[in-house]
Amino acid sequence: MSPLEAIVEDLKTLPPEKVEDAAWFVHALVVDSAKAREAMLKRTATALSAEDVDEMEKAIAEICEDVDDHAW
Repeated sequence: MSPLEAIVEDLKTLPPEKVEDAAWFVHALVVDSAKAREAMLKRTATALSAEDVDEMEKAIAEICEDVDDHAW
């Protein structure tokens, strides 16, 4: 049984008010996770200068092979 299936089975045994508590908890986890990702992106969004980005793009273009989207 997967962790998700085990959680669902546990939820089925709870009274409705406890299921509501669990729903609020899960929602808080999702919101906290989204806020953490957003904060991380904000902290790192300006970590590279425009010149660094240009240099990286040039290196990638020189080193990486061209991909034919229709080859698969």
